[in-house]
Amino acid sequence: MNFSGLTAAGRAALVPVLACAVTLGGLGAWTASGAAGRPPAVTVEDARVLLPFGRDDTAAFFRVRNDGDVDDELVGVDAPTAGGAMLSRTVVKKGAGTMRMVRSATVPAGGTLEMSPHGLDVMVSAPPRLKLGDRLPVVLKFRGAGAVRVEAAVVRPGN
Repeated sequence: MNFSGLTAAGRAALVPVLACAVTLGGLGAWTASGAAGRPPAVTVEDARVLLPFGRDDTAAFFRVRNDGDVDDELVGVDAPTAGGAMLSRTVVKKGAGTMRMVRSATVPAGGTLEMSPHGLDVMVSAPPRLKLGDRLPVVLKFRGAGAVRVEAAVVRPGN
């Protein structure tokens, strides 16, 4: 190639431009070959919310599967028809259970995040009047997979 017609500034800019082009080409080939792994592929199953008995709050539980090759992170939750929703964890100390707010939860690559009354759950504040068999819309927000909308079935505690 003959670069004699380029100004000094043009020649100086040519090196980073060519470096970027080579890098992007290499990343494209790496991704196309599958070597970059599959992105998080999150599915939400077994969505259920406990029937509240004389309380303003209740809890919802989900089984979250990640069939991707990289971890994902549950970073938020929303229950549009309720007063609010947040990730929480039940912690037992000296026989008494307390609820603690949790900012996020990891969904491991090729693994499952299982929510339960004895660990991670979603606290739902001021849900609408619910009865057995109703469905509560919930949106789980993941860092990689984005928003996943589900309907949690209303069940009796212990189910």
